Amino acid sequence: TAHLKHINFKQHVSVSGTRSLSVRSNTNRMAQFQEVMRQQLESSMYADLEKLLSTAKGAEAEVSKKDFEGFRKLFHRFLQVKGPSVEWSKINRPPEDSIQPYDKIKAKGLPDNIADSLNKLVVVKLNGGLGTSMGCKGPKSLISVRNENTFLDLTVQQIEHLNKTYNADVPLVLMNSFNTNDDTKKILQKYRHHRVKIHTFNQSRYPRINKESLLPVAKDMAMTGENADVWYPPGHGDIYASFYNSGLLEQLIAEGKEYIFVSNIDNLGATVDLYILNHLVSQPNGKRCEFIMEVTDKTRADVKGGTLIQYDGKLRLLEIAQVPKAHVDEFKSVTKFKIFNTNNLWISLSAIKRLQEQNAMDMEIIVNPKTLDGGLNVIQLETAVGAAIKCFENALGINVPRSRFLPVKTTSDLLLVMSNLYSLEAGCLTMSERREFPTTPHVKLGSSFTKVQEYLTRFESIPDMLELDHLTVSGDVTFGKHVSLKGTVIIIANHGDRIDIPAGSMLENKIVSGNLRILDH
Repeated sequence: TAHLKHINFKQHVSVSGTRSLSVRSNTNRMAQFQEVMRQQLESSMYADLEKLLSTAKGAEAEVSKKDFEGFRKLFHRFLQVKGPSVEWSKINRPPEDSIQPYDKIKAKGLPDNIADSLNKLVVVKLNGGLGTSMGCKGPKSLISVRNENTFLDLTVQQIEHLNKTYNADVPLVLMNSFNTNDDTKKILQKYRHHRVKIHTFNQSRYPRINKESLLPVAKDMAMTGENADVWYPPGHGDIYASFYNSGLLEQLIAEGKEYIFVSNIDNLGATVDLYILNHLVSQPNGKRCEFIMEVTDKTRADVKGGTLIQYDGKLRLLEIAQVPKAHVDEFKSVTKFKIFNTNNLWISLSAIKRLQEQNAMDMEIIVNPKTLDGGLNVIQLETAVGAAIKCFENALGINVPRSRFLPVKTTSDLLLVMSNLYSLEAGCLTMSERREFPTTPHVKLGSSFTKVQEYLTRFESIPDMLELDHLTVSGDVTFGKHVSLKGTVIIIANHGDRIDIPAGSMLENKIVSGNLRILDH
């Protein structure tokens, strides 16, 4: 019997061995099949891109060829990626010294010759976005935000003030997209006599791809007619390649520039900070910091913002899109991830050049699904500028005051920056000294205020908000002149009703509802 048992056991082993072999060969076959599919998708994509390029004319053909090289690399990586780009268990909090408090940077003071530091700096503003979310046509940077000044006006005033004050030469570089380039260039004429050199370069133009076939929707290189919505600018992570391809990066290095300060043009808090600049240029050569990300403390309003983590021994930006579904709540918690990325970045020009030439710029792909007007589902592949932090040497986070993050994304934000909460000097907005506490009020304006034009008609003048904590407005509401809002104010006009807040009213900790019409007699 022992002998029999022995044989049976052997038989059993060989059967299970065969089973595991067949599972392995199935897995191999699956992998081979997927590889073949990938290669087919890639060669179909390449063929379509070549067809598109053949319809390009003159100088456009050269630019588009470079754009498509970048797109091919991105598409190739997109096909390789499997599953989430981070393993949750490998995420660690950044080491203490990798995120420095701003006060520690400031405590170093400033050098005697500030102009020397400034002359190594270039200010880059991300200017690819349109004002559509605020109901405006054309580039967002041309919306008036304060005393008839646009985002672009304020930026030029800030840099001109620096150049005049310190007798320096800080140029402004705008990264435009094909959506904003023409309108921006027309407007740049008006700054010809300002003391700021202004350069522009264009973000790439990539083809939106059909979600099902994974092929471009475009039939030719035209940008109008039926091709109006088949192209997209691929997120601000494209800055490295397009800045390098434009030739401007080389030119600025040749002029002795060392660092760029990059920020969104709609972040009115992103002004040149002399202390951070000094920290960068005063580093010893072997320890040169190539990348600084300004972060700030998270509040409940910022739960979706990207955060800094330690991953595989490097500082890394973690965006909500990369977080596995099971961990999204943990990501949003203010206790575990205490800070978020303001997208104010200081980056070494020579490091960008090196990484571009080594093809070593590695940023996670953001897959952004869209539905075109005709109902077609497309995807666009994008990257984020801050995601490259892991590629740079001696990268650092600096925890800056909240005042360096003042984005204007909605008319609720616009109301804050147009109000007496802020004073404007040389293009810089600073919180009024008459405000007793440093936090900004929470403002929520309803859908009747979404578009800038409509919003402006609803305020005869911007209310006094120095003592306001919270404002919610919903429905058909207008404000007369010299209204003062304090504490928590909630104004709700139900459907069919209208509320006109009378001129000179003072509302403190009030809820207003019902119907109140004030008509000229």
